Amino acid sequence: MELIPKKLYICIVKHTYMKKTTLIILFTIMTLSGFAQGDWCGFERYRADNERIIASGEFPEVVFMGNSITEYWALYHPDFFKKHNFCGRGIGGQTSTQMLARFTADVINLHPKAVVIMAGTNDVAHNTYWVEPDKVVENIIAMCQLARANDIVPLIGSIPPCASFAWNPSIKDAAQTIVDINKRLRDYAEANGIVYVDYHTALADKRNGLPKELSDDGCHPKPDTFYIMERLVLEKIEN
Repeated sequence: MELIPKKLYICIVKHTYMKKTTLIILFTIMTLSGFAQGDWCGFERYRADNERIIASGEFPEVVFMGNSITEYWALYHPDFFKKHNFCGRGIGGQTSTQMLARFTADVINLHPKAVVIMAGTNDVAHNTYWVEPDKVVENIIAMCQLARANDIVPLIGSIPPCASFAWNPSIKDAAQTIVDINKRLRDYAEANGIVYVDYHTALADKRNGLPKELSDDGCHPKPDTFYIMERLVLEKIEN
């Protein structure tokens, strides 16, 4: 049983985002229905929709696996996903470890042709617990390997720029940590014939952060910012 009905959940998220309410409240709302019931990995978040897709046999072309950035993307630009037969599987607040744990349920079982993996923001923010950059890279590599083992083409999306986290201001080196992880992800992608989608270069300012014109909180893209990301990822998918 859901603690927050889906329609109300979407309404609250949109209202909270536009009003710039503190992100602690936002992430609490986003995780209540799953984590409060012990669903640390978020299996219940998309269970019903996954079952619907599997029963219909109408599988998506591409699944977008991610955190709140991916979740907002699907919420604010549903026509983009519908038009291209894409499927959003983002869960707010999640680390790369949680995404790896639900990768089979939310990606492999949907039999897409490809998956776009964008993870790491919440690892750098120390959500749930501290995850070393090495482990973030390993988790993303593991997702790529799982995808390939199941005839799904993996694409690695860079971690978008972020210089600080409103929900954890104690993190002082976020921008450089993200740059370092992205370099390792790019190197891995190039060495293994995997497409790398460089959102970071397209969005970052001189501080390697996300500028105010593109984000209200310095971490989450504004609705219009996703148009930039869409152009980048569509070019990679089509090629």
